[in-house]
Amino acid sequence: MFIVKKLMRGRRSSRRMNIVQITLFLWYMSAVASEETSLAKPDCSSQCGLVTQIPYPFGIEDGCYLGDWFQIMCDNSTNPSRAFMNVTGLEVLEISVEGTLKVKSPITFSNCSNKPVGRQTPNLEGSPFVFSQKNRFTSLSCGGVALMTSLDGSTIAGCLSICDYTSTSYLRTKSCIGMNCCQTTITPYLRSFSTSFGALLLNADRQTCKYAFLVEHDWFTSNSTNVSAIGEMDYVPMVLEWHVFDLNYTKSDIYGTNNWRDDKSTECSSSQCFCSKGHHGNPYLLHGCQDINECDDPGRCGSGICFNYPGGFKCQLPDQRSSRVTLAIIVPSSVLGLLFLLTGIWWAHKVIKKRKDMKRKEKFFRQNGGLVLEQQLSSGELNVEKVKLFNCKELEKATDHFNADRVIGQGGQGTVYKGMLADGRIVAVKKSKIVEGGEVRQFINEIVILSQISHRNVVKLLGCCLETEVPLLVYEFIPNGTLFQYIHHQNEEFPLTWETRLRVSIEVAGALSYLHSAASFPIYHRDVKSSNILLDEKYRAKVADFGTSRSISIDQTHLTTLVRGTFGYLDPEYFQSSQFTEKSDVYSFGVVLAELLTGQKPVSFMRSPESRSLATYFLLSMEDNNLFAILDAQVMKDGGKDQIVAVANLTKACLNLNGRKRPTMKEVAVELEGIQLSVKASGVQQNFAEVEYDQSQITEPWYVSSLSTGSCMDSGTSSSFFESKRDSIYNPIIHTKRQA
Repeated sequence: MFIVKKLMRGRRSSRRMNIVQITLFLWYMSAVASEETSLAKPDCSSQCGLVTQIPYPFGIEDGCYLGDWFQIMCDNSTNPSRAFMNVTGLEVLEISVEGTLKVKSPITFSNCSNKPVGRQTPNLEGSPFVFSQKNRFTSLSCGGVALMTSLDGSTIAGCLSICDYTSTSYLRTKSCIGMNCCQTTITPYLRSFSTSFGALLLNADRQTCKYAFLVEHDWFTSNSTNVSAIGEMDYVPMVLEWHVFDLNYTKSDIYGTNNWRDDKSTECSSSQCFCSKGHHGNPYLLHGCQDINECDDPGRCGSGICFNYPGGFKCQLPDQRSSRVTLAIIVPSSVLGLLFLLTGIWWAHKVIKKRKDMKRKEKFFRQNGGLVLEQQLSSGELNVEKVKLFNCKELEKATDHFNADRVIGQGGQGTVYKGMLADGRIVAVKKSKIVEGGEVRQFINEIVILSQISHRNVVKLLGCCLETEVPLLVYEFIPNGTLFQYIHHQNEEFPLTWETRLRVSIEVAGALSYLHSAASFPIYHRDVKSSNILLDEKYRAKVADFGTSRSISIDQTHLTTLVRGTFGYLDPEYFQSSQFTEKSDVYSFGVVLAELLTGQKPVSFMRSPESRSLATYFLLSMEDNNLFAILDAQVMKDGGKDQIVAVANLTKACLNLNGRKRPTMKEVAVELEGIQLSVKASGVQQNFAEVEYDQSQITEPWYVSSLSTGSCMDSGTSSSFFESKRDSIYNPIIHTKRQA
């Protein structure tokens, strides 16, 4: 009405309106539109931390809420403050006057280490709240069923997930697709239930960690959390519906007066209230619904004049002459004012954005270990000449903004993308996981270690970037994939012949031997496996992924750490004692040798329970003189019997459960080279000595146990392998060479 009266008064007088008036009016209208109307009771708090609106009937202070069910407790001891429902204790995330309430839903765990047992969703019986059908009952397990049961024990809902041990693609997805994860809808007006688990599929492991929860139905797709990360959480968002009249409140109770009939802007149903058409605000406050001024929309009436009234509006077309005069004044003035306003906003936005970008980069630099890296630079540990600091824009352009189509690998330390730098070099960019404050040194560790390594069979580090949310490492690009792919997925263009397998094993052994004994400080890789061995353009081996590696002083014999590694490759002795030695890398390399010989995976549920570990399966086969029954067909086709047996005996030595009896990597490399040279040797004897192996050492397969971070115990220094077993373990190939 203000704008209409202003225009009509202008027509009756000189019909003049200057630019300053128009500009001030537009500024005033934008300021009014940006103000948020409080939905709380007068003189009551309407915000708690990130919950920006706490509308009545909810409230914090006494007299600000309708009843105990609607009381909100604001915990100011945290930063930011957190809001909780007084009766249920659920943490509040969002409250809507339209009858919904978003809270944190507890996850119910079963057989999960370091997780509470028996947690259930609170009982809402007798409350004004019900579980919304916008939620989905979700279960994450391998071949297990999760059930929702009522208080009397009857089943309300449930779902069964399909178990898949071979694919890991579901771990990267942001949706529950039924593979190791399932969802189902819930019944209406549900106020209580309990969660239970069971295993139905034949191959389902009843001891596997299982968890279920009630969650907002579009949460999987609307946030950046992968399915694999949910197990680390304790809560997920859930939607409740609230119905005031379910507790027999009257309108007089809600509004605190009998004069509510005078308020025509509010309407109520049998369960809740809402604002009448053309109004917005809080329908639970007297006169809390305010008229919507539809005339704020400049194009509402086109060339006509907009008249607003409570609950609606109407348009009136002006006479042609006055319309032309008005448009001749208003349009240029509005355009100039708008241009002036937009120019100011654009300039302010650029300045603010630039400052924010600089602060974000500084924050990420510190968060990703920039200060720690500077300390390494000043101390001289880092080879500055070999490591370049890239900027984030350069790497974003190189990887097409980290396009999913550029992903060439993904592991426990992060995701690897293929990229091309401005100078045309093809590189591999490793986008690490988000670095927590206490784990900064683990990321910088990989930079420091790789800067010290100069070996043709180790992936070269080109540089890093620390000014992004997650740290980035840039490596030379290795084009021909991983050794794991060639072993377990036969390639007709490049068959993995016996000669190639022997050459690759020698190259990897040489690289590990260099790390253990030839580097400036001994370096333990700690995650030796075939998927961390890459093949370059000439199919030469390159050892990669040093994220969990450790360098130690020369006088140290072992490293006491939390147990980390990959099932199937993990040294049982390290698993039990938490003490990692160079012989732990030897054990993992022995598993890689067993893969090359047999073509089988390190862990397979297709084998019997006692032989699911390839290491155990290989050792038992040799104990039963059944080696040639488990060898890969390509190995049988190309390899000589003497060489195969020699490598098998060496593999057996590497897999010895007693770390002291294993050879060093240097000794392994020398023996493999000797076996390779024996290809041209003649008159090789056929009698081969066997490695002593104590059958009593085979116990329950260690890989099915959960990782333990218990107290660490000292272990003795490993003795030389060849001093104790040289004459009794290795084959006559080496012995014949010594005699000659």
